[in-house]
Amino acid sequence: MTKLLNCLQFLTTTAPSPSLSCCVAVGWVSQHATTTQDRRVLCRCLKSASLAYKVDPTRAKELPDVCKVPVPVPILPQIDCDKIQSSID
Repeated sequence: MTKLLNCLQFLTTTAPSPSLSCCVAVGWVSQHATTTQDRRVLCRCLKSASLAYKVDPTRAKELPDVCKVPVPVPILPQIDCDKIQSSID
């Protein structure tokens, strides 16, 4: 999760795009969150971080598209993490 700190500038300011290190981190997280349990833990971490760092929800939605990486869970504070599932469980 600390790798995703590279994304804070994009998610909390008006930086025009995320850094390469941010997109690499998003890809790593996406590849490793494969089970329902992994995704729920990831969701809780992202939810907590988005509230703590005051992440812009619009930018959070844009991040996967801008990085061209599918994210297994939304980066939104209002999501119910207990409803997150994995297609491989």
